[in-house]
Amino acid sequence: MSAERKNTSSQGKNSKFKGRKRSGAPKTPKGNDQASEADSVEGTFKDPGYAARKAATDLLGKVLSKRMPLDGELDLNNGHPGYKRLEPNDRALVRAIIGTALRRRGQIQDVIDRFLDRPIPEKTGRVLDILHVAMAQLFFMSVPDHAAVSLAVTLAGRDGRAKPYKNLVNAVLRRATREGAAILAEQDAEKLNAPEWMFARWCEVYGEEAARAMSAAHMTEPYLDLTVPADREAWAEKLGGEVQLGYSVRLQPDGPIEKLEGFDDGKWWVQDAAAAVPARLLGDIKGKVVADLCAAPGGKTMQLAAAGADVNAVDISARRLQRLTQNLKRVGLEAETEVSDLREFVPIDLFDAILLDAPCSATGTIRRHPDVAWLKREDDVLKLADLQYELLEKALGWLKPGGTLVYCTCSLEQEEGELQIQRLLLEHPEVQRVPVTAEELGGVAEAINSQGDFRAMPGQNPSSGKTSGGLDGFFAARLRIS
Repeated sequence: MSAERKNTSSQGKNSKFKGRKRSGAPKTPKGNDQASEADSVEGTFKDPGYAARKAATDLLGKVLSKRMPLDGELDLNNGHPGYKRLEPNDRALVRAIIGTALRRRGQIQDVIDRFLDRPIPEKTGRVLDILHVAMAQLFFMSVPDHAAVSLAVTLAGRDGRAKPYKNLVNAVLRRATREGAAILAEQDAEKLNAPEWMFARWCEVYGEEAARAMSAAHMTEPYLDLTVPADREAWAEKLGGEVQLGYSVRLQPDGPIEKLEGFDDGKWWVQDAAAAVPARLLGDIKGKVVADLCAAPGGKTMQLAAAGADVNAVDISARRLQRLTQNLKRVGLEAETEVSDLREFVPIDLFDAILLDAPCSATGTIRRHPDVAWLKREDDVLKLADLQYELLEKALGWLKPGGTLVYCTCSLEQEEGELQIQRLLLEHPEVQRVPVTAEELGGVAEAINSQGDFRAMPGQNPSSGKTSGGLDGFFAARLRIS
């Protein structure tokens, strides 16, 4: 079993297996008689829901064992073959299952740990994936107990790696149906469902109350935020949503996004309300030459183009830039694009303004991308911080005197935000911070830190309306060269 899985399996504070050798034959869960072969329900290969559960189990394994980003596996062109073959309704079910299993991973593992007297010796993690997928349905989704258990046992019986543990899977899940609710009621869910290193960092920087609010926000599906360049109040009323941070329209997702009014006409695009702030901090850019660095998938590029700028969008990935171009075409906007590693990029002319959305740990996006919590490690933050500062210094050299640069990351870690700007201002006296104002954020002053930078956190609610629902974690600082 990989180191990542070992860390996860000992996540719960009641885990009995820290430091113990993962070997020996599996034992039946404590307090439960040996499950017989007859207790499981085998079914056929055409069992309703079997293919979806298998795909969900495969995807969970891809994320946790192979550290594959979930978005790539869900891509209908290049993603997981089993997922792509499913009908749309089944694909939606898979997304719901895998999202729930990742959001509630710590709680589920804590239940498993309580039921076993030793770790499961199966090395690939397949048995754990089957158990997590089944328990996500048992505990947090409206799936009948019998269906969740029987499909999990069937899956274990048909999998070469998990088959020796089929009776164990059956026994664990049957016990979960009886005792799981009581265990969940006594768990510290906010602490369990965040990686230990991440939760400790948040407590140290923001305080435990804020850390718990962020973890709680990560346990729920976020609302759908749209960037609407014009007539946003009218579109909010038309779509049944509310304006957030003075610019975005938030609504409860209901069905495919492509079916919403205005999609085909390019009247809006999907973008978290916090992610839409940095581009606005450049101010009036009509007729100016603006660089959007690390531009894909293009939400900020579209904002800049819609504001009348002559936009140069640069990204290291040709595939992601192709997606950006497609997004621009849908909304009827234009920008110059260039594939380049910013460490080697040399612009022809200096820019009036620059937006640098630097590569980061993305810990601020866990609400929308729950796999991030389990893909990232603490040393990733420090490695990325070095790259961010290198890119920030380079970008300053591409800016005209008097020009404005906005540096941003979708991270909750100060090394990727506040500390970068602190260092930059100390080492570059020619650079000044231009504080963000509450008026620029629709009056939401709590999203501005004590230094005057934009700092959004998942536990914050930008409005008190029916779709308040928090924000992605985001940092943005506005800088100007004298």
